[in-house]
Amino acid sequence: MIILQGYSEIYLMTRIRVVIICFLIFFSGRIAGQDVSDSTRISLAVPAFSQYLQNGLVINPAYAGSRGALSSFLWYRMQWMGITGSPSMQSISLHTPMKNDKVALGLTAQFMQYGFNKSSSVYASYAYNIRVWKGKLSFGLKGGADFMKTVFPDKDFLKNPGDPVFADDESYLLPNIGTGVYYYNEKFFAGFSVPSFLSYRRTGTGTVEAFHSFSNYDLMFTGGALFSISGLLKFKPSFLVDYSFQDTKKLSRLDISGNFILSDLFWLGASWRTNEKVIVGIVQVQISQQLMLGLSYDYPVGKMNSYSTGSSEFILRYEFGSKVSAANPRYF
Repeated sequence: MIILQGYSEIYLMTRIRVVIICFLIFFSGRIAGQDVSDSTRISLAVPAFSQYLQNGLVINPAYAGSRGALSSFLWYRMQWMGITGSPSMQSISLHTPMKNDKVALGLTAQFMQYGFNKSSSVYASYAYNIRVWKGKLSFGLKGGADFMKTVFPDKDFLKNPGDPVFADDESYLLPNIGTGVYYYNEKFFAGFSVPSFLSYRRTGTGTVEAFHSFSNYDLMFTGGALFSISGLLKFKPSFLVDYSFQDTKKLSRLDISGNFILSDLFWLGASWRTNEKVIVGIVQVQISQQLMLGLSYDYPVGKMNSYSTGSSEFILRYEFGSKVSAANPRYF
């Protein structure tokens, strides 16, 4: 039976790799012989999550099912408050282990509005985990689509109302796929993910299409640990690194965080986001065994301090089922 179980795990992971390879070949084949210049590539606005530790699914599909119960998450963020047209973002996600507890499924939807642009995305996640070193090692895969729309409500703001760049509203729906690995036990967690394998670009005819290029990959690394200072006080340091192949001279993002957990009820934390020069304060309350509320505020100490009063973020997490209990709290 052990041999058969090991064979089935290897077979399943082989099938996942084959799906990823076929997906990349299909889309990279569309761009053979075409110029993939930075001038035609469309940069997607990626939101900066301050409370990502409470819902790792937004950055890594392998996180699905790690809470041990059906976990629902609501998220709302107001970015760069005080600036006209600044982004507002919302997200909702669900993920749960299945009856076969090695398998988990997740679903995430995100919505963003900034200036004349609106974007939304819906992704489904699949995770498969195995027990390693008193913890679990999970392999995740996600697939879905991004929908972008630009609407110019009033063209009178233009000095030249006849400018063809602003002549027509536009929208496009494009697929994408991502993957990740996540390990966790009671005292430690670490993750690695490639959130998007595909990039988007504008063609010579003005349409937008997906294409694959290794040089456009973003790699995300997360890690953290839990230390018990006393029976009532715990400390949880963590980090997030976003490395982009597009600019190898610097990191796209580095977050260094620390959270104090008081009586498994109050979470008080702070983080430093180096690329934006932002200090983040975080307060979270575990109201019941299933319900958590959180609030964070990003204070800019760099150049943005002259233009914005900061960013605020609100989260709500509710978990169904009896696996989450005061006797078995989950910190990751």
